[in-house]
Amino acid sequence: QVQLVESGGGLVQAGGSLRLSCAASGRTLSTYVMGWFRQAPGKEREFVAAINWWYGTTNYADYVKGRFTISRDIDANTVTLQMNGLKPEDTAVYFCAAGPQKYTGSTRTEAADFGSWGQGTQVTVSS
Repeated sequence: QVQLVESGGGLVQAGGSLRLSCAASGRTLSTYVMGWFRQAPGKEREFVAAINWWYGTTNYADYVKGRFTISRDIDANTVTLQMNGLKPEDTAVYFCAAGPQKYTGSTRTEAADFGSWGQGTQVTVSS
């Protein structure tokens, strides 16, 4: 089991930027995929971005592509989500997640494929 702790959420105006971080501990992540998901009130949890921990392969949801960037720091055991050009519809609780890769170098996009989750951090974008 991987323990995950998110930080960096907050309130920002539309067009602004936020940087979310996720600190991971508990096991070696070399065969894992790290992901970010979000859940807005009354909506289902949805995929945002993912990165293969060892190979650095990334994957983004269409609605954040070009605005958000996922990265990882292997030495620091952290995953970061840089969010630029924020929109009010990006308002949600953002969750960091970890799950085993299916194929070498692959990423994942389904929440059911991630077995470890952080507690979430609120991101609010005002118009």
